[in-house]
Amino acid sequence: MATTRRLKEMSWTTFVEHKKHTDLVIIPTGAIEVYGPHLPLGSDTLLAEKLAELVAERVGGIVGPTLEAGDSTVLSEFPGTITIRPESFKAYLGDVLDSLVKWGFTQVLFINGHAGNVPLINQVVNPYRNVSDLRFAQIDGWRLVKSQEDQILEPGPWTHGHAGEAGTSVLLHLYPHLVDESQVKDEVPDHADLFPEIIKYDRLSSKTQSGVIGYPSRATRDKGEALVQKSVDKIVSFLHETWEIAPLQLKKEGSNA
Repeated sequence: MATTRRLKEMSWTTFVEHKKHTDLVIIPTGAIEVYGPHLPLGSDTLLAEKLAELVAERVGGIVGPTLEAGDSTVLSEFPGTITIRPESFKAYLGDVLDSLVKWGFTQVLFINGHAGNVPLINQVVNPYRNVSDLRFAQIDGWRLVKSQEDQILEPGPWTHGHAGEAGTSVLLHLYPHLVDESQVKDEVPDHADLFPEIIKYDRLSSKTQSGVIGYPSRATRDKGEALVQKSVDKIVSFLHETWEIAPLQLKKEGSNA
């Protein structure tokens, strides 16, 4: 049987053996919401899950339960979007976290693919802040990808827009079979945001009819691969430098070592 890092794919006895070698659990969280006509509704969740798997392979952690959907109220008029009330999200995540702490995890890394989940995760973690032997961190997935874009993507204000060049490139790399390239459609707002420093509560449909903000036509698999690789390297570096989790010595393909 192939080695898995996913908790849901382990037997309880396999879990016990894995747990002997790590105190790190990675919890993916995301959303199910409009991502243009060319990308799957679960793009946020798919990003979080794949980053969690890639990081776990590098450092030996266990990937815990995925929270598939989050608070997507701002996109709720688009068909297929699932919205979870903040209270429900926090209660569910809190119960998951309590169980994982019960089984001995002391290092908890959230890899979150949806901006709307960021404050909710913060609130769930807050009660644990005074527990001295527990460590928590949250990776805001698309924001991390944005920080790794140096000379990879086309310059411009909409490079990291919703379902745009960055997101489409990443999905082309990670899940090419889920990207319908025949449906790629560029769309940008017809006016500039004159006050970007002010948080506004407009619905996405006031900016886009397709769920796209940006230029997905500029996306490529190579760009996505570069963004993902740099993002995973950054997370692994954080875990190594800050939490002193040494990267695994991965076996080379075809090696029996």
